[in-house]
Amino acid sequence: MIINPDSNTEQLILETAEKLFLEKGFALTSTTEIARVAGCNQALVHYYFRTKENLFNSVFEKKVRLFATGLLQVDQPGISFEQKLKHMIEAHFDMLSANPGLPFLVFNELITNPERLKKLRGNMLDLPKLVFFPLKAELEVEIAKGNIRPMTIYDLILTVVSLNVMLFIASPIFKILADLNEEAIEKLIVHRRQENVTIILQSLKNNI
Repeated sequence: MIINPDSNTEQLILETAEKLFLEKGFALTSTTEIARVAGCNQALVHYYFRTKENLFNSVFEKKVRLFATGLLQVDQPGISFEQKLKHMIEAHFDMLSANPGLPFLVFNELITNPERLKKLRGNMLDLPKLVFFPLKAELEVEIAKGNIRPMTIYDLILTVVSLNVMLFIASPIFKILADLNEEAIEKLIVHRRQENVTIILQSLKNNI
């Protein structure tokens, strides 16, 4: 078979694989299905990415970076730490709202495939510098001023991530148990966006 390289086809395969991996996970997605949905033959999938594992890794690393850097979509100099944190929480929530299958994909693959986590760590050594260190420095300044109760950067990040992520992991179950239609789910998402901000900002002041 003669295969003519085509960047558009490669991108289409990548986008199709991303959609299917988010919907079904790694194990339940085949290269045959990816090729069928993308409208190409399976040989092209293997030509561009060699294996399903390589294709998944391309998608997965991109999505993990999106998950992490969603915490840093704030670039507004001159605003207070609490204002910056508010915008950070909202930006991370909005990223998850636009990618509701992302938390399940990330956590499922990291738990069921520990080797993937080791490889990911080696490929993403820049993330602590991007995510943790700048926020850690600002947090410590605010604590030293007495504006925020003592806490670690891990406490803060885990609080933001867990509150934002939980809605999108639990909403399919909650939708069935509470018999919610799509409109009700959308209202819940809007409500929780603001509620998460309120809970986190208030938690900065509570002395427990």
